[in-house]
Amino acid sequence: MSNKTSAKVAFITGANKGIGFETARGLGKLGFVVVIGSGDEARGRAAAEKLRSEGIASVEAVRFDVNRPEDHSAVAAHLEILYGKLDVLVNNAGVELEEADFAGSFNTTSTVTPEVLRQTFETNFFSVVALTQALLPLIRKAPAGRIVNLSSILGSLTLHSDPSSGIYDKKAFAYDVSKTALNAFTVHLAQQLRGTRIKVNSAHPGWVQTDMGGPAAPMALSEGGKTSVQLATLPDDGPTGGFSHLGETLPW
Repeated sequence: MSNKTSAKVAFITGANKGIGFETARGLGKLGFVVVIGSGDEARGRAAAEKLRSEGIASVEAVRFDVNRPEDHSAVAAHLEILYGKLDVLVNNAGVELEEADFAGSFNTTSTVTPEVLRQTFETNFFSVVALTQALLPLIRKAPAGRIVNLSSILGSLTLHSDPSSGIYDKKAFAYDVSKTALNAFTVHLAQQLRGTRIKVNSAHPGWVQTDMGGPAAPMALSEGGKTSVQLATLPDDGPTGGFSHLGETLPW
């Protein structure tokens, strides 16, 4: 049955836990219809139930693996049938496959395997581009679409080149360059969509206490979705083609 609605609809990949879940919670509290994409169907349903228990009524979970092209077409069809549009796409799902202690110094450039490099790019870049292309027709149908690419300050070439920066001695090569490429996608897509009401931005969530960030991270998990929510709810005169953290512009 069609559930086409005038409410804003957001699809968030990898949203059954961590930063994606916090983003879903934040948008749900603002009245969005939230669609949680989760590779594990049971965990996705559990995440949706948790949000409902918190009073967020308009939430559903769909089985979605960003690395499966058939899931891209399936979720596009699902969103088209139920909602007829997509107001917000948050490309949140990502991987960090290198062994690196983010509290210390490291550089994996000479040791990372081609397999890890390819797997990282497949999830963090190629699949994000493919999914965004698949969902763009639905985003164009929204009054004012927003695309948020979850990047990382570790994708900043400016900061990686600066010996005085906090990330100068932290170089997980595959992860970092996949986020640099994602930032380039943000810039290129934003330029192509200039003159439309669609805004495309990269978000650095901060160093957050997730499975990836670890317990040493200074930001609580509850803070992790704030930048994504900000960029998903930008006003008409807000920025596009940018890279930011909690409203602060970051260097490319």
